[in-house]
Amino acid sequence: MAEATATDSSGPQEAPSRRTQLAFVAAVFGMFMAILDIQIVASSLNEIQAGVSASADEISWVQTSYLIAEIIMIPLSGMLTRILSTRVALVTSCLGFTLASLGCAMANSIESLIVLRAIQGFMGGAMIPIAYAISFSVFPRRMMGTVQGVMGLVATLAPSIGPTVGGYITEFASWHWLFLANLVPGVLVSLAVWRLLDIDRPDHRALRHLDLIGLALLALFLGTLEFSLEEGPGDDWFASRTILIAAIVCALTSVGFFWRALRHRHPIVDLRAFVNLNFAVGAWLGFVVGIGLYGLVYLLPLFLGNVRGYSALQIGEVMIVTGVAMFLTAPLVGRASDKVDLRALLLLGMLLTGIGTVMNANLTAESGFDTFFWPQVVRGVGLVMCLIPTSRIAFGTLPPSEVGNASGLFNVMRNLGGAVGLALLDTIRDWREDYHWNQLIPAIDQGREVVNATQAQYQQLLASTGDPQTASVEMMARTLLEQSMVMAYNDIFLWLGALYLLVAPLILLLKKPQHA
Repeated sequence: MAEATATDSSGPQEAPSRRTQLAFVAAVFGMFMAILDIQIVASSLNEIQAGVSASADEISWVQTSYLIAEIIMIPLSGMLTRILSTRVALVTSCLGFTLASLGCAMANSIESLIVLRAIQGFMGGAMIPIAYAISFSVFPRRMMGTVQGVMGLVATLAPSIGPTVGGYITEFASWHWLFLANLVPGVLVSLAVWRLLDIDRPDHRALRHLDLIGLALLALFLGTLEFSLEEGPGDDWFASRTILIAAIVCALTSVGFFWRALRHRHPIVDLRAFVNLNFAVGAWLGFVVGIGLYGLVYLLPLFLGNVRGYSALQIGEVMIVTGVAMFLTAPLVGRASDKVDLRALLLLGMLLTGIGTVMNANLTAESGFDTFFWPQVVRGVGLVMCLIPTSRIAFGTLPPSEVGNASGLFNVMRNLGGAVGLALLDTIRDWREDYHWNQLIPAIDQGREVVNATQAQYQQLLASTGDPQTASVEMMARTLLEQSMVMAYNDIFLWLGALYLLVAPLILLLKKPQHA
């Protein structure tokens, strides 16, 4: 029998039983696995590429297929919990994710690995919004500070430590264990949720109203959008016929989906939550948080690998600083969110994230752990202070009946922010590298004494080569390319930090959610 919990329009009034609290912990661990697996392969793609004999173009699909499938599933989670119940939907999602993880570890070709990664992302995607929905459905508002502190820690920590964890696992075991590591936790989470969680009943009648046309439009819309954003930078956007076709399909299906969702009696995704001002602004702020959350996790390994030549393990050792900062800060921010105006907390978080990002806008080709330490600490604290208040503000003025559906929309906005951010970062990086290269080339003038001195020095170093003069010119070109890359990264850190500072005024539009 479903656990009775006293509720009113503002949510539960009594603390859930110990069984339900343990079930919530299990759900949060499932969410952690699903988010972690987005980035856990990031630092091990070379090893996976060699293991399945994939090309450089094919291996990127190990991440792309997961992201596309996950972002399609996330908004469907509300519908699944209505039809199946929260317990069955979560257990089905977790078991599917676990079995797909086993399949990924056993894959012996890039084609099978891509398909299994898509299944893994699709099945695991539901665990993220379901965990959020459970938190707002079973805990009273007076406990939200601690609860959302845990949720914020998981949502920010998992993608931040993904490359670190993946680097260590691949270094000391093999890439197969990136997926095998999910098996035991996946089974334990499924058993715990099945035995302990009982908060609602399935409504099988909702299956009769399932909008299959809306479902197809949603899948095509989000799938082609994610594909275009992931593959666009590498394929020079609309210069690629495939990207152009995907963008056209995305545009057409988006119109069809929104028209269908707003007019159908039983839409596949209910968009009415955006009528609530706090949810609408909170979701867009979540979009911006996603840009930094996923963008910075992508940007740092790229700099450390391309410019410094760091290994996966060395990159992980640098990036663990953000994870530690988040881990230590999240409980404090969670408690503070019960006592401090959430809008003030969010404003401070936006400012800290922006400042911490701008602190890395003066990189050199020698920048390493020391250069990134304090900026990562400031950013880590700022991101936690952004995500915890954002989710509480977004869901805080919604009735409990709308939280499940709204949680899917909120998480889609954050993940879309990450996808848009990655696409923009890649495009801006290429653009600024070309710009700085063209600005630096005129400086290589043999009429300048410093150029001649440098070239003579290089020729002495390369005297053993067959043609030291040509080799010295190539070495100078590599130095210029390295400097143009560093300057491009500085531009990105500066502009990304400015984005957080510029969106901060949106917080003034928010209404103050009621505390308990």
